[in-house]
Amino acid sequence: MANRRLEMMEENRVKLIAAARKAFADKGYSAASMDDLTADVGLTRGALYHNFGDKRGLLAAVVDQIDSEMALRAQEIGAGAGDDWQCLMAEGVAYIEMALDPEVQRIVLRDGPAVLGDPSQWPSQSSCLQATLRTVERLISQEVLKPVDAEAAARLLSGAALNAALWIAASDDPQDVLPKAVEAFQSLATGLLVRPA
Repeated sequence: MANRRLEMMEENRVKLIAAARKAFADKGYSAASMDDLTADVGLTRGALYHNFGDKRGLLAAVVDQIDSEMALRAQEIGAGAGDDWQCLMAEGVAYIEMALDPEVQRIVLRDGPAVLGDPSQWPSQSSCLQATLRTVERLISQEVLKPVDAEAAARLLSGAALNAALWIAASDDPQDVLPKAVEAFQSLATGLLVRPA
C-alpha cells in the first residue's frame, strides 16, 4: 500500500514537471496558469503544492531537469572531442550553443534567473562546476594548464560559459551573438594553457 502511494506520488511529480515544462516553454513562467497546468494532467493544485511547495518550486524542478539534460548533452559532446582539454572546450562551447534552443532560452536562461536568482547557486550548476573542477585538476597535474588555483579556474570557466549563454538568450539576435560568445570563451580559456594553442 505504501509502495503504491509512493509510486503515485512520483507519477504525479513526473506529470506535473512535464506539464510545467511545456507551459513554461510556451507561455513563460508568469503567464503559465497553475489551474490550467494541473487540469491538463488531471491533478489538483493540492498535488502541485504537495510535491513542489508552490509555482516557484515547480519552476526550480523544471530548471533542474533541463539544466541537467544540458550538462549531460555537453558531456556527451565533449567525450568525443579528444583529450581532456579538447573535451573541456567542446563541453563549454556546446553549453553556449544550447542557448539557441527556445526552451532553454525561456526557462533556464530568462525565467530561471529572474525567479530563482543566481544560477551559480542552482544544484544543477553546482554539479557542472564539480565536473569542470575535476577536469581542471587533471589538466593542471598534466601540466597542460598553468598552476593556478583549480577551483578559481573551474569557476571562471563555468561562469564564462553560463554568462555567454545568458547573453545569447537576452540578445535581440542570438545567431549573431553566438559566434562572438564562442570565440571570446575560447580565447579566455586558452589563456590558462601552459603553451597556448
